[in-house]
Amino acid sequence: MARERPTESEIFGWFDTLSNWGRWGKDDLLGTLNLITPEKRRAAAALVREGIHISCAWPISYEPTPEVPAAPRHFMLASGDEEPPADSIGRTASADAFVLNGHGLTLTHLDTPSHTFWRPAPGKPRTMFNGFSPSLVRTRDGATAGSIELVGNGIVTRGVLLDIARLQGVDYLEPGTEIFPEDLEAAEAAQGARVESGDALFIRTGHPKYRTQVGPAVRPGVQAGPQAACLPWFRARDIALLGCDVANDVRPIEFPRTGGPVHGIGMSALGLWLMDSGNHEELAEACARLGRWEFMLVIAPLKLHNGTASPVNPIAIL
Repeated sequence: MARERPTESEIFGWFDTLSNWGRWGKDDLLGTLNLITPEKRRAAAALVREGIHISCAWPISYEPTPEVPAAPRHFMLASGDEEPPADSIGRTASADAFVLNGHGLTLTHLDTPSHTFWRPAPGKPRTMFNGFSPSLVRTRDGATAGSIELVGNGIVTRGVLLDIARLQGVDYLEPGTEIFPEDLEAAEAAQGARVESGDALFIRTGHPKYRTQVGPAVRPGVQAGPQAACLPWFRARDIALLGCDVANDVRPIEFPRTGGPVHGIGMSALGLWLMDSGNHEELAEACARLGRWEFMLVIAPLKLHNGTASPVNPIAIL
């Protein structure tokens, strides 16, 4: 099937034509999360039938890989192999310290509005979503606007998983495979699930299975993912959050100046929240077994002061 591929000029034009600037007021930085209403949360809670809860995150590991050469670090401040004085009694304890890059291809994390800046044309000033200045994200103290603290109360909504690998009858999409709106709609039809306003859309490419079977060292800069053509579809469906099992943009990026259109246009124009590098394998198995692809989704980011992202452990409850 022939797919319509947008040009770079069209993608840059979407900064204006798909914009949500001002939709929720001039001071808004919640963006598409405004679409999650109390009614939406109540409806999501009603989806819990079996009481099954499933993590959609990667374990955080500390070994460098070709995808993430600057891996998280783990240090023990106190441990059980340090023998206390022989005459001591009572409790002793272990203690840890962690160093995490809030972003990365193997860390399941939530990007904030302060993560993406956009320059619409040469000579024009850069901007965050809704016209906020990138200068508010400062070297000395981080994101003074648009930080992860915006979602300190957590995110609760209806989640829908569209399993594109299953749709195509494969364990995983080959790296570099582009996902188009036609694929999303075909998955909806096959699964009997429709993505609606305020939903969190999860897309499964099968990348975690690819990584397990083939290994992380194979073409680390190439991943399947949504093509730029999906952006008008995301806007038309009014999704609140997009979470893929990759970094949400197909790689290699077709137009490098976009920095990845789903990130560049999605975050700066739509105010779309992105959860990068999820792991939907167990969830996909449960959804296929139960014959339903909607669930209650709970995400509780860390309240990292002035942070541009947070590691997250999204929990799907069916």
